[in-house]
Amino acid sequence: MIAEIICQGYDAAGRGVFRPSKKRFRWFAPNSPMQRHIAQPLTYQCRDLKELRNFLFGCRYVSDEEQFGLLDYWNPPDDFEKRRQGDCDDFALWAWRQLIGMGYRDARFVAERSGRYDAGHAWVQYSDHGRSYLLDPLRSHFSAWLPRLETIRYRPEMSVAWDGNHLHYYEHEQKIFNPRLSEVPRLVAEWLLHSTLTRSKYYYVMLRHLVRRLKARRSNLPLERTGCAGRSAPGR
Repeated sequence: MIAEIICQGYDAAGRGVFRPSKKRFRWFAPNSPMQRHIAQPLTYQCRDLKELRNFLFGCRYVSDEEQFGLLDYWNPPDDFEKRRQGDCDDFALWAWRQLIGMGYRDARFVAERSGRYDAGHAWVQYSDHGRSYLLDPLRSHFSAWLPRLETIRYRPEMSVAWDGNHLHYYEHEQKIFNPRLSEVPRLVAEWLLHSTLTRSKYYYVMLRHLVRRLKARRSNLPLERTGCAGRSAPGR
């Protein structure tokens, strides 16, 4: 869930801007002003990162289309903690609010691209004792930590921070990671260790998700197809 950011391959600082670019980020906070996600009080406040992960562990991923019938909807953190379900931006907005409540004043909600297929994604970043960290709430089910090498797969484009009074927006540039040869063995070993420890958890979570989707699809089948109608469909 949490990895120390390799700054050579991830632009953690970004460049401050007055507001998100309308052409590139029309979807940023698509259904309500960004202030809505920071203004409403929460009923639950984690004391530390362990409690944050425990809460997220009890939440499940549900797409916006399945939950709200919309392609993109940012569920406010106060609603998310009641529903305990949502997609990546819902998880990340809530985790961002929790980090701010813990005292991580430089915590940011970060959005855009990550992973092998360059899919849209949202996560959180923060700093502690001079080091920057990436927190991906959706990966709380697999492990409490992530290898540093994972962070170069995340490509931030836009982030937002809250100083207690105002929102601050940042645009990020893409970096190409060219590590020193002496760093490679340690980074690869760390990644291999994490992969070995979490592989079984990954398959278990994916299988559980697949079973849940199949059950939901079956429950939505028309009666004449499920054999529960007790008679033939009209016209047959």
